Amino acid sequence: MTNIKNLSEMTLEQLWQLFPIELEDHNPAWRDWYEDERSSLLSLLGSAVRRIDHIGSTSIDGLLSKPIVDILLQIGPECDISWLKTVLIDNGWLLMAEQAMPDFRLALNKGYTPKGFAERVFHLHVRYAGECDEIHFRDYIATHPEAALEYAALKRHLLSEYKYNRDAYTEAKGEFIRACVEKARDHAQNRFILRKTESM
Repeated sequence: MTNIKNLSEMTLEQLWQLFPIELEDHNPAWRDWYEDERSSLLSLLGSAVRRIDHIGSTSIDGLLSKPIVDILLQIGPECDISWLKTVLIDNGWLLMAEQAMPDFRLALNKGYTPKGFAERVFHLHVRYAGECDEIHFRDYIATHPEAALEYAALKRHLLSEYKYNRDAYTEAKGEFIRACVEKARDHAQNRFILRKTESM
């Protein structure tokens, strides 16, 4: 009988082999996965939640994506972080990373098993409530078809080189994502200035 290592016992290279990057055509079921998990998070965390969003490529109709649903959870500054982590971990989430400075962030996963991906896989990104680049990027790609096509082509290209290196794959997408976020911020600022001028 083959012994199966716990995820915590695996090297980064072993984890990348077990969980390679996979790209799929858009699956409408991803929205249902999000809604189910959203309801669960609201039930678990109650008033600690300021806002929940479906982000990432699975949130955009027609976009090529990894079959992993990304969720952005925004909380208030009064939230007890120790309590929050305990509740999430006790309910199946695995804490992958925590950052206090310069901006508070938690990264949690669900659906990673010692035998590979589960049927449903999630990444949970926890932030304090406020402006978030992830929402800017989602909304920009969703409303700019040419950017969506360019992003899909970039992901296909990177997959051939970084299928087993998630960190390098993510880093290689960074310049494109940052450019889209900057355009989205400029667009939002221009709309604000226009509305302000019209109200005068």
